[in-house]
Amino acid sequence: MDVFTTKSGRVRGRRAARDGGIVAVLGVPYAAPPFGPRRFREPQPAEPWDGVRDCTAFGPVAPQSAELPGAPSWSPGDEDILTLNVWTPAEGPGDLPVLVWIHGGAYVFGSSAQPDFDGTALAGGGLVVVTLNSRLGFEGFGHVPDADAYADSDSAAGTGSALLVPGADSVLPVPVPVSSAASFPDNRGLLDQIAALEWVRDNISAFGGSPDRVTLAGQSSGATSVACLTVADRARGLFRRAVLHSAVNAFATVEQAARTTAEVAAAAGVPATRAGLLAAPPEALVAATDRVCERYAQDPGSGQRHYDPAIYGPVADGVLLTADPLEALAAGAGGAVELLVCHTTEEYWLLDAVGSSAKITSEEQLAAFAADFGLPSSLVEGHRERLPDAPLLDVYLSLYSGLLFAEYSTRLAEAHALAGGRAFLARFDRRRDRAGGRVRAWHCADIPFAFGNLHEESVHFLVGGPPGAADQELSRRMARAWAGFAAHGDPGWAPLDGPAGGGETVRVWRTEEEEAADAARRPGGARRADGVRRVGDDRGAEYGFRDLWRAAGLPLLAP
Repeated sequence: MDVFTTKSGRVRGRRAARDGGIVAVLGVPYAAPPFGPRRFREPQPAEPWDGVRDCTAFGPVAPQSAELPGAPSWSPGDEDILTLNVWTPAEGPGDLPVLVWIHGGAYVFGSSAQPDFDGTALAGGGLVVVTLNSRLGFEGFGHVPDADAYADSDSAAGTGSALLVPGADSVLPVPVPVSSAASFPDNRGLLDQIAALEWVRDNISAFGGSPDRVTLAGQSSGATSVACLTVADRARGLFRRAVLHSAVNAFATVEQAARTTAEVAAAAGVPATRAGLLAAPPEALVAATDRVCERYAQDPGSGQRHYDPAIYGPVADGVLLTADPLEALAAGAGGAVELLVCHTTEEYWLLDAVGSSAKITSEEQLAAFAADFGLPSSLVEGHRERLPDAPLLDVYLSLYSGLLFAEYSTRLAEAHALAGGRAFLARFDRRRDRAGGRVRAWHCADIPFAFGNLHEESVHFLVGGPPGAADQELSRRMARAWAGFAAHGDPGWAPLDGPAGGGETVRVWRTEEEEAADAARRPGGARRADGVRRVGDDRGAEYGFRDLWRAAGLPLLAP
């Protein structure tokens, strides 16, 4: 029957199409629909139900404009979005390790229904896999003023400010930011994720999982969400390990979030007040967000947001979060949580390929990019020297890869290790040549390998077409590393014992063919065992140009 009993009621799943020994239970509510009187508020418990709820299809996705291959799109009126999915062995022994997945998507798009995140293969390796939807965009990360008032630069109280928006005809009033335990809290998307973890704590034993062996995992914005929850007191004890792939360097102050609210409200044609924002339906705020992002993309003089207009992210609200996760980990806030951190070696090439990044092709544009982010000339010239035959666009993409993903991810692992935590580091460096050009080791390419979903046609753009035998073998190794880490805290190599690039063990994920080719290029043809190496030379792209970034420092960015 594949029926399971949760605290809200009984649910019925179905056997996975790829493996009849795995049960998939899809679209299980972990919280009530966050609309109507619950809009912009903390997640509330799901209403219980009688009988057996059919859970054989994914639930609705969060409000967004994206339409992703193989996944459902959002339509106005879809409200029961706070659902999760469970894959579990039908005849499992119980007390299995649990892996909870948070998808990426710049905090504005994506869902747990993407084929990349099907948990069948990982469940076949002895895990109970949970994927979830949470609020995105303004619904999940927009700052809602805690009073129906905003001030402009002429206010008598002097507590407001004014904002000149790119492309706008006038200065916009900015809502007075309030950092408190408000009834309309910041970080609602993160609070949803905590509610899902609480559901796992209370219910996962019914699916054969152990609530004491939970690993929280995510990629891109999902990885930064994981980092935030790792240092948040409110999430303490809900998971013991964390997997972060390509965490993004983006974290806002309340003041910065309030300025974004002013921009989005203006684009939606509503006041930047609680009442004004509540009056705008979700689709209006989605469309307004898209317009704000497009204005930044079209305006080279608009600063950092021009290059990749992502305007939402976690907020240092003083309640859930007080500092960027990197700073918090360095201060020891990660506690006993064990980390497994990975990034790809050519992250930003994907964003260029899909057209979401500014094209930087002139020296003047590259200089403006460096100035907008405060990057020293030594860092730019160092990349140029290490890439002597590369076009200028590739120098920019390499710099942005480190700035936004690779260096930030690596420093998360380092900070946790240097504060006394246990952290493992990996880099994904698998490439593929195909007709029309090379498929890079770019953003998102590692995830279908780790999930064991290379067969899915929707991921073939990411990985360069149908997988070969070497790709399947690499996928099995990466999935085993996740399973070993979730089960025992051991992905198969040693944890960090110092700054990455300074002599510690790092796993570099490549196919066996790529490792053999790399060995042939090395003096004496020496081959590194299974991609594990003691890093002595950190000068190349494989190591993220660590020596250059260590000398230059890493600026912490806001969305």
